[in-house]
Amino acid sequence: MLTSRIIFTNFKVKINNFLIKKELTNLLKKNDEVIKSLSLNYSYSFNIKKLKKFKNKKFFRIIGIGGSILGAKAIYYFLKNKIKKKFVFVDNLTPKINHNIKKKYTNIVISKSGNTIETIINCNILLKKKEKNIFITENKINYLNELARRLKSEVIHHNNFIGGRYSVLSEVGMLPAELMGLKINRFKQLNSLIKNKIFLNNLISNVSSILYFIKKKKFNSIIINYDEKLENFLKWYQQLVAESLGKKSKGILPIISNMPKDNHSVMQLYLDGFKNNFYTFFYVKENASEKINNLKLFSKYKFLKNKNLDNIIYAQKRATEKVFNKKKIPFRSFEINNRDEEVLGELFSFFILETILLGKVMKLNPFDQPEVELIKKETKKILV
Repeated sequence: MLTSRIIFTNFKVKINNFLIKKELTNLLKKNDEVIKSLSLNYSYSFNIKKLKKFKNKKFFRIIGIGGSILGAKAIYYFLKNKIKKKFVFVDNLTPKINHNIKKKYTNIVISKSGNTIETIINCNILLKKKEKNIFITENKINYLNELARRLKSEVIHHNNFIGGRYSVLSEVGMLPAELMGLKINRFKQLNSLIKNKIFLNNLISNVSSILYFIKKKKFNSIIINYDEKLENFLKWYQQLVAESLGKKSKGILPIISNMPKDNHSVMQLYLDGFKNNFYTFFYVKENASEKINNLKLFSKYKFLKNKNLDNIIYAQKRATEKVFNKKKIPFRSFEINNRDEEVLGELFSFFILETILLGKVMKLNPFDQPEVELIKKETKKILV
């Protein structure tokens, strides 16, 4: 167990955790902006009272790419049942974007550098004169600051010391969450988590286990997902791990596998193929789950009687874990009991800390992404 909200089953690997414990202690002692953003001690660059003028708006469009938008998207889809407003996410270059919709959007445009080419293009196509805009970008001369000035739009300063993929609990994720009507302080779980020995011990042993798998040349992290509302959170996690650790011929490749449909495609490989994978199971308890119609069941399928979809999905998850145990396939499991801000805050904190610790021990800088700039430069050369 991590906390009462999340039942956690760790990898069954026993190794020395001393080095990870030391790194975690050092990490939590530093006055680092990323770590601070996970806690209640973080100071936002926006004033919640000033956001009131946007609170009565019903339709929002968030324009960004990568870490600038994945966190807010994860929050929205996981907690959608609690959110009464409509949010649309524009996070790719899509030729068929319908920008003639009659709905009046409030646009939230996010780019740390303010010069991200995909975000600039989508702004060029989508923004209309009569719409309200909020720009989140660094306090420096860049394209978005100039555009905001011309449109006379609200500008929120992006923290210079927090990269996009680590920014979910800073202005980048919390301003949209506030406008969604969520309680943003409830996402800030670090203050209590660092006092929780169970959480810390599981984090430490979990990082140690992953390092063990890397030494054994298991580089594929397969994410077995049993909750479609969690998929965007897992895409956030995928970027966090791949971009933070994929350097100097090292890294982990996170692959999202959605269940139960993938039981009928790639599960054969997982169970009986090559052995350079380790696995993470995600399941979320669904209280409002559709029930089986008993009257339509044939006699051979009476075992489905009085069951709902959540019962069946959970049974499939447990069955898969039992098979993995029998075959000695390494996995960990997260069973989430409810959908709320606290759960997401805990998960964001866990995986950000995990990724930074992995980077430190692997002697990598977990905060940069130097090779991505190569494609940006080559693209510009071709377009000029």
